[in-house]
Parts: sequence; structure tokens; C-alpha cells
Amino acid sequence: MERARTLGELKESGYRARSVKDELRANLISKLRSGKKLFRGIVGYDETVIPQLVNAILAKHNIILLGLRGQAKSRIIRQLTELLDDQLPIIAGSEVNDNPFHPISAYGRQTLQLHGDLTHIEWIGRDARFVEKLATPDVTIADIIGDVDPIKAAKGGHLLSDELTIHYGLLPRANRGIFAINELPDLAGKIQVGLFNIMQEGDVQIKGYPVRLPLDVMLIFSANPEDYTARGKIITPLKDRIGTEIMTHYPAELQTAVEITRQEAWVSRSGLDNTEGSSSRLHIPEFVRELVEQIAFEARDDDRVDKHSGVSQRLPITVIESVLSNAERRALLTGEEEIVPRISDVYAAIPSMTGKMELEYEGEQIGASRIAKDLIKRAAGEVFEGYFVGIDFAPTVQWFDQGNNLRLADTASAQECATLLEAVPELLDTALIPFDFKKSDQAQTVAACEFVLEGLYAENKISRNEEGGYTAVTKAKKDRRGMIYDDLTETGKYS
Repeated sequence: MERARTLGELKESGYRARSVKDELRANLISKLRSGKKLFRGIVGYDETVIPQLVNAILAKHNIILLGLRGQAKSRIIRQLTELLDDQLPIIAGSEVNDNPFHPISAYGRQTLQLHGDLTHIEWIGRDARFVEKLATPDVTIADIIGDVDPIKAAKGGHLLSDELTIHYGLLPRANRGIFAINELPDLAGKIQVGLFNIMQEGDVQIKGYPVRLPLDVMLIFSANPEDYTARGKIITPLKDRIGTEIMTHYPAELQTAVEITRQEAWVSRSGLDNTEGSSSRLHIPEFVRELVEQIAFEARDDDRVDKHSGVSQRLPITVIESVLSNAERRALLTGEEEIVPRISDVYAAIPSMTGKMELEYEGEQIGASRIAKDLIKRAAGEVFEGYFVGIDFAPTVQWFDQGNNLRLADTASAQECATLLEAVPELLDTALIPFDFKKSDQAQTVAACEFVLEGLYAENKISRNEEGGYTAVTKAKKDRRGMIYDDLTETGKYS
């Protein structure tokens, strides 16, 4: 269907303008009735965040999403544009998306008065109706609302008090669309006053000249809960104007976290065989995926990690990518056909963890690397218990107690590691009990055995040195699970 090009044609087409919140509401209702998925790629919010968001849109509220970093707030905000109409008519050349029937700018009103039904119409897409701004202390009222433009005044021969001399800020340019501000508490108080005033009263003063701008806009913000509730961070009138506060959260279940990382992490690497983009030689054991996720869970519960900063879901995403890269590097060095990540690759991915955690004072004294190693140990213990509950590894532990040791280097081939593992009584057979692959699947078998060794280390039944070798544990430590100084004490670094 050909779109109207003039105001007269738009009237003849029967088009009826509606407010942006009515538009969002109507399109949301249509999607709900059709059973379409509302937010693509958003996992773990079906029973919490999304129902609250739906209610807020149905109520035509302005919204704020409160949550720590890495909780998909920005992704949710940007997907709200999918609830806008595909195309919207505006007066051609308008900076503020003027409604052809009810323009709010001086330019729109003058154009309509001059040309009448011959006023030229432009159609803009939904993406052009979304404006996003990161709040920083240096944001000015001119950035958000606007300012007088002397060049416009000079070129047009206007007085500075003329509305035609205004250079509109981001908020007016979001008229008839969605305006998003990330990290709202970082916005200066006077800017918050400007936001409240223009939304509540529909007017604003630019360089002392009052201007009426009855904007039609959906406001959505994001913020850290602690900053948002801190006294003086948010002015009360603006808080009162926000209709709905929605708390986001990290995944509550391990499998939900695994699903998110499986969706987001880059694991389909090209060059793994002769077919571009193929991953036929790649196999990531499920216990490796779970261990990586459990690291994030452990970090969020650790008192040495800053709770107010949070541990982003980006941590397991980047870690699993680094784990795969180390396994890929090993395959390139050894010429192996199959790529299977194992526990030593998780330790090799520590540089992908340390930058994702803000540490408290105690954590800073210990060091991010040592904290990361401790988190791996504790995570391995949790996942190990789920796979090997009730299974006895006494012969394996006894072998280490007899003075034997074992080191599986992260650059050693699966065949080389399998040869070393054959010396450990019953380990190869017992390690395969929970899994559906056979001993002939050498790379996966080695990964499973190393997982068992790490689990026994987490339970303090064996020890692990700084070089990654597994040895016997002293009797005094057998009952002290999770002590991060154990191995350092043995080497005399903390005595």
C-alpha cells in the first residue's frame, strides 16, 4: 500500500494519530493475543520481570529498571521499539517528529499554516523513534532539553527569543517515541528537574525564554538499586513521576544461567575443520558449562566480592569463550582432531574473571587471581557433588596418599593425559559412571577424569599445587574444605 505523501492524502487514508503509550499498549495487546514471544533472547525473566513490564505498558506508565550490571536491562529497553508501529507519519523536516495533525514546534505550526493539506509528509521507522542517553555528570540541560542556536538566528534573521532559534535536545527529538536514560542517578539534579518539569507541565525555559513543549514520549530509565534509593541521588518529584519500578536479577537457577551463556557465548568457531563455521569437532562437556556458571554463583555469594557492584552474567560468557580458546590452542599445538575443554582450561581462563569482579578490602589483600582460583575450587566442588554423589573414590585418594602425584598440563594431548591417568587405580572407569560416552572417547574421558580430580581437591581429599599438579593432602587439611591458603601454606609463602 502506497503511503500518503501530503497531509491531504493522510486525511483521505483515514489515518488516526495516537499517543506513543497508546501505540505501545495496542501493539502489546496484539502480540499477547497472537502468542508471539515478547522479548527475544531474554532468559529467566518469564515469571518475574516480563509480567511486570507487560503490566506497566498496559497501564501506560513510565518505567525504571533497577538492577546490577549484566542483568539485560539495556537489551530489554532497546527491544521496546518492537512494540512501536513500523512507520509513523511526521511533518517533513521536523526535528521533533511533529504530528501532522497537532504539531508542537514553531516550525511544524508554521509549515502547516503555510501549506495546509499540501504539507509534505515523511514516514519514519521505529528505530528512528528511539533515543538513548547514558547519564554522566557532565550532561547539560542543553543536551537533554535544548539551547538557543545563534547560527540559526543569524541565518534566519530571527530574534534570539524566537522559538525557531532553538536547537532541540535529545528529549524533544524523542517526541512520539521512546526516550531512555541509563544510570539515571548519575544525572545532575538540575537536569532531573528539567526532565520532571517538561513531562509534568509540558514547558521548559531555554535561556530564560518559556517554551511550551507538550511532548508525547515514553520514558524508561535504568539504575543501580543502591544509587536509586540513596538520599539525594534522585529528586522526589521525578521519582513520583515514574509509574513502575521493576527489579531485574541474576539467574536464580544454574540451568537458566547455562542457557543464557549458551545463547550469548561465541563458541561456533570457524576453522575447526574444512567447513567454514563448523563445530563438528568441538564438544563442550555439560559439567564444564555448569562449573563455569557456578563460578559466577559462588562469586555473588562471596563476602570478598563487592555485592553492590555485582558479578555480571558477562563473566561466565567470557570465561567459556576463553576456556574454548585454550582448548582450541591445545588442539592446534598437538594436532588433535577433537576439541574438548577440561578443568585446566578453566584455570587458563582466569584473566577473563579477574576484571569482572570488584573486590572488597579483604579480597584486595588476597588478590583477584587467588580469589578466582578459590572460586573455581568451590564451584568444582558444588558441581562434582551433583554428578558423583554416593560414588567412592577411595582407591584413587589412596594412590595419592602413597606419595604419587599427577600433573595434566593444559597443553598436553588427550592421549598423553590418558596414559598418565591409567596409572591411577579405578579412576578411568569410575569417572565415566555419570556420563554416556565410552572410554574410547579419549578427549572426553580425560576431561571427566580431570573433573573428578578437581572435585576431590575441592573436598580436600587431595591437593593441587600452583603448577596444576595433584598430590596427596596432609591429614590436618582433610576436614578444612575451601581454604584458599592451604596450598600457599604448604609452599611456605604464608607461614
